Amino acid sequence: MKKIIILAIGLFAATVANAQDPIRFGIKGGINFPNIIKGDGNNDFKTKVNTGFNVGLTLDIGLIKGLAFTPEVLYSTKGYKAQTAFGDFNQTTSFIDIPILASINIGGSGLNLVAGPQVSFLLSTKNKFENGFGTVEQQIVEDKSDRFKKSLVGGLIGFRYDVNDQFDIHGRYALDFQKNNENGSKETPEFKNQVFSLGIGLKF
Repeated sequence: MKKIIILAIGLFAATVANAQDPIRFGIKGGINFPNIIKGDGNNDFKTKVNTGFNVGLTLDIGLIKGLAFTPEVLYSTKGYKAQTAFGDFNQTTSFIDIPILASINIGGSGLNLVAGPQVSFLLSTKNKFENGFGTVEQQIVEDKSDRFKKSLVGGLIGFRYDVNDQFDIHGRYALDFQKNNENGSKETPEFKNQVFSLGIGLKF
């Protein structure tokens, strides 16, 4: 993981040094529609989307005409909902996501394809269980727990439509390449996060 971060920093520095257009900062936010892809083991339960959100900072660094380097730093909530024989379970996880993206303009229009790797750092997990007798909630700070991996590598693909020079709308799909837990159980099952998202961005 350290090698990935060092490589990302080196790539960023080299890109900035060779940028052809001014570097533009931005902010963005949107709605997440996360769910999970279950792994092997004790995973005989059905899941559905646990709606969340993302918000963060972006850079837009022009390389050549039609191609830009667009790294981001986002706070993002993920997770899933599950129906069990004993009640409804809801898990919400909080991450810092760092997508390292390339943005390719399509045909000189406002439409852009975005794609690249993403590194995610787990901050906390909130579990909520409800049935006819009441509600139980559990908040876990993950830097004090060894239940799940603290960092995950994934990938992202999507689109961005530039309405004008400052405002955009975008949609994307992100998938973890690694499981959250290599030794799953009913309490901490194996899975990979996947997130569809829609949002807006503002550049300065």
